[in-house]
Amino acid sequence: MSIFKLKINFEEAGKTPVELPIAAGEDVLDICLDNGIELQHNCGGVCGCSTCHIYVNKGMDNIQEISDKEEDFIDRAVRPRITSRLACQCVVLDGDIEVTIPDQSEFLGH
Repeated sequence: MSIFKLKINFEEAGKTPVELPIAAGEDVLDICLDNGIELQHNCGGVCGCSTCHIYVNKGMDNIQEISDKEEDFIDRAVRPRITSRLACQCVVLDGDIEVTIPDQSEFLGH
């Protein structure tokens, strides 16, 4: 099994970037949750909402392609960009990736 590097940056002030191992076939949401990183996932990680929205800074070619369903949910996300993906759908195929998690404090209590 291939193990790659997942670098996670945070928009939220005062949070330091972290680097975690991620294996081929794993998704960013699961790695975050397994490591105590707060990332909203109202649908439970089944591509049914937009709350686990992240930005992929590097390694877009190393994750599975975006689906039409995922694109539809990203359109509803807060401040989507061309590099937006849903963490539950960011499955690593081959290589390191770097992502930024938007400020999660905007979602708290919703």
